[in-house]
Amino acid sequence: MIFSDQLNRSITLARPPQRIISLVPSQTELLYSLGLDKEVVGITKFCVHPLTWFREKTRVGGTKNIHRHIIDQLKPDLIIANKEENLASDVEPLMKDYPVWVSNIQTLEDAYEMITGIGAITHREAAATALLTQIKAGFAALPVQANRVPTAYLIWRDPWMVAGGDTFIHEILGVCGLHNVFAGELRYPAVTAAQLASSGCELVLLSSEPYPFREKHIAELRAILPAARIMLVDGEMFSWYGSRLLEASTYLKNLTF
Repeated sequence: MIFSDQLNRSITLARPPQRIISLVPSQTELLYSLGLDKEVVGITKFCVHPLTWFREKTRVGGTKNIHRHIIDQLKPDLIIANKEENLASDVEPLMKDYPVWVSNIQTLEDAYEMITGIGAITHREAAATALLTQIKAGFAALPVQANRVPTAYLIWRDPWMVAGGDTFIHEILGVCGLHNVFAGELRYPAVTAAQLASSGCELVLLSSEPYPFREKHIAELRAILPAARIMLVDGEMFSWYGSRLLEASTYLKNLTF
């Protein structure tokens, strides 16, 4: 059968995959939710959900530091990757020897398409459809915000780095009724304290990942933005685009901005 990934590449599989490697944490969790425990043989060191897989599955390196020799030893018949989270220099050589399905996600619709696509290529269409139904219902139930609070979403410190307008985080901020003050920037730009101070943001969200922001960093930001509200948030709920979206809608609904 022939399948298309989100880069519009064709992937041909003669049979349902039996040895899958996932190079993307949020998609690893999705594979678990689709009931592919026996089929998944390799994950990355950042694939922390589910904990049983993190402890038991073979790790093939990080999302950006893949150990090719381990992948070759596992003899996968399908590799799941992502355009943003993985490096082209790692993934493209794999494409020469293995079927590689690549996601490319900036919006919720992209995430929904990814879940459908992975459900199809792993022959878990019914499970993927049921999962999507629940996820869509959760996001449809989010309240509509009348006032879009000017917001900066920080993912890194030293230098400060924020989510730009072409990211999945930006999409989730919009779903929450928040206005990303750095929507005009691409990807995850570094910004100065002066840029933060002049951004007009009234709310600062400090993500738990990839930088582990803590309470002590709130005071540091308050010196730059004394009038802004500063909150610690669970980064997985804003940036994981697989089955974690089931929990994300409830988490976002309960946040008070």
